[in-house]
Amino acid sequence: MTATSPRKVILESVRSEQFHLWRSRKDLAVKWLIAVGGVGVILAVVMIFFYLLWVVFPLFMPASSEMKEGPLMPSWRDNAPIYLAVEEQLEVGLRVANDGTAGFFHVEDGELVGKSKLPGSDNARLLHAREAVEDPRQVAYSTTRGLIYGFHHDYEIRFDGGVETRRILPSLSFPYGQEPLLVMPSAEISALAISEGDNEIVLAAASPQGLVRVNFASKSKNFLTGDHTLDPSVTEKQLPFQVRGLAISSSHRWMFLGDDQGRIHSYTLPDLEHAETIETGGSPVTYLTMLMGGISVVSGHADGGIRQMFPVRSTLNDFHLQSTRSFDPMPSAVELIVPEERRKGFVVLDRENNLAIFHSTAGRQVMEKPLEKLGPRYIALSPRANGVLIEAAGGRLAMLDVDNDHPELSFASLWQKVWYENYEEPEYVWQSSAATNEFEPKFSLTPLVFGTIKAAFYAMLFAIPLALMGAAYTAYFMSPQLRQWVKPGIEIMAALPTVILGFLAGLWFAPWVEENLASLLLMALFIPPGLMLFAWIWSRLDLSTRLLIPEGWEPLLLVPALVGLCALALGAAEPLQMAVLGGDLREWLSNDLGISYDQRNALVVGCAMGFAVIPTIFSIAEDAIYGVPESLSNGSLALGATPWQTLVFVVVPTASPGVFSALMIGLGRAVGETMIVLMATGNTPVMDWNLFEGMRTLAANIAVEMPESEVNSTHYRILFLAALVLFMFTFLVNTGAELIRQRLREKYSSL
Repeated sequence: MTATSPRKVILESVRSEQFHLWRSRKDLAVKWLIAVGGVGVILAVVMIFFYLLWVVFPLFMPASSEMKEGPLMPSWRDNAPIYLAVEEQLEVGLRVANDGTAGFFHVEDGELVGKSKLPGSDNARLLHAREAVEDPRQVAYSTTRGLIYGFHHDYEIRFDGGVETRRILPSLSFPYGQEPLLVMPSAEISALAISEGDNEIVLAAASPQGLVRVNFASKSKNFLTGDHTLDPSVTEKQLPFQVRGLAISSSHRWMFLGDDQGRIHSYTLPDLEHAETIETGGSPVTYLTMLMGGISVVSGHADGGIRQMFPVRSTLNDFHLQSTRSFDPMPSAVELIVPEERRKGFVVLDRENNLAIFHSTAGRQVMEKPLEKLGPRYIALSPRANGVLIEAAGGRLAMLDVDNDHPELSFASLWQKVWYENYEEPEYVWQSSAATNEFEPKFSLTPLVFGTIKAAFYAMLFAIPLALMGAAYTAYFMSPQLRQWVKPGIEIMAALPTVILGFLAGLWFAPWVEENLASLLLMALFIPPGLMLFAWIWSRLDLSTRLLIPEGWEPLLLVPALVGLCALALGAAEPLQMAVLGGDLREWLSNDLGISYDQRNALVVGCAMGFAVIPTIFSIAEDAIYGVPESLSNGSLALGATPWQTLVFVVVPTASPGVFSALMIGLGRAVGETMIVLMATGNTPVMDWNLFEGMRTLAANIAVEMPESEVNSTHYRILFLAALVLFMFTFLVNTGAELIRQRLREKYSSL
């Protein structure tokens, strides 16, 4: 042996120290990299949560207001207002006084922009003024001589010298002439209403003694001059009660009247036939008006009560007036109700000068503001509902700036049944938009949550048996050589983009299921017992025949059996349908059982999503079962247990934490799936467990509607609320799953 030189020993020692130092540095760097990555993931999830919360939070903020005092108008002290309006920019207002003067003014400084004398006010004073709900700028007013006229106010924005020179030019016009539109035989008029349609205008007035007169006038427009011509048709009727309020539906089918006993009467138009009378509590009606859209009528009462009603179609296909909501009462009798121009909200002023804002769909009072210090004589709501113009006592102007961006939202409108206009009963509905401006948004998240649970349920119902049983067999019984092919083959299924699965499910699988529904159901009936029968026959064969197939390769024999059973189901479907059902299965379900069938339904979604979830559950569960120490299974077999008993009572309980994790991860995948449910269902937010009906999930709804939603609108923020609900659902499920997994781990760790 040759002696190692001291120099070589020293060099090797130095290299060893450098190697260990470099390795320790790499270990430390990787350690910190992993730590930073893990903390980064946690921070990203937390930031996502707080961002969702930041977008959603304004939905739950209460409405607020700020009072701004305006100029004093001395000329207003000598007369009383019968009408007040303000344009969209809150810059120019209109005041109509009982002496017949109509004046436009600047809200900020009170400077008059224009002033005119209204027709019919020369020898009479004005009594009432009412807006048309279809066009709030069309106004009807009555005089002390029993004459009723109409005018229209407009506001033109001009930019003569650029953006900085923006001006608002108001104008007053008389599209139907300056002659009376309706004449009452008595000077006393207790109620007035106007409604304008495309082809007619309806004007109605009532006296305190119960005389009602209606002008149902058809109109035509000269396309050259733009002038309107009316063809009046006047009908009157003496009613056996005192009329305190009057309103006309925008369809011009109904006229509603409130009396001094708190009853609401509905009459048909134009013939004035009595349709129905409903009781509202006995307190006299003090004000009656239609909400935006002209479907719902809102009544204010002497006891401060406020109620909403609208016609509801019955099972006999006729309509009856239904009282649907009662709102929080005002402190005193309702003096004035002003509906919002663009939403289903309204402002109420009572006789003790309390102002409140309500929203009909949410069914709640949004804001309350006492105005006793101002002593308001009249109020006007801006078209955007972001300001209330107030004429206070002594002729002083005031502006109440209102921050009320999301009045539609309440716990009831999100999670409970709501009685929407034109619906026969309260329902859970999601319908965020429509073709008309009078649409009532419906933001119930309940059908979306239901659709999410329904889609995940059917997907897991399809995936769990196949994934878990396949994982157990692959890990415990299958040949190692065959397992090397089967496991990667199933895992690679997880790499398939879900958009491809959704595309195939929607355009190929859904039509195939529709045409072969009976065949698919027969496959579900034939395959399990057929495979069991095949396995029993195989077990009865002699040993020499069974040894021809190596142990663990038996699944290959099931492939031709599976193909044969599928072919049998396909061939037997048509004869069985004709013999048993007398035709097609889908027609039998619809006609005899009343079960509707949609082409893109929960069955299609369950199969497609199950196909996407199976690889995840299979892979994790198979690894957990395969990782059970052989000593446990060998010990069980040595004690006389069969392989199946060992699998069920030893291996699976030991692997149960991993199996449970696989199920929870698969459930999270199913709950959050977007593209498959987006493309393979009709995306109809219905609440029905019917296997042959579609659904709409939270994730699919966000994907469909987020691109078309207006930023920071109620619709936009509720979509983020849906994302937050989905986030919280998965977080709670995963947290609970982790607690259960840890408990299972502790329980079976001693095996």
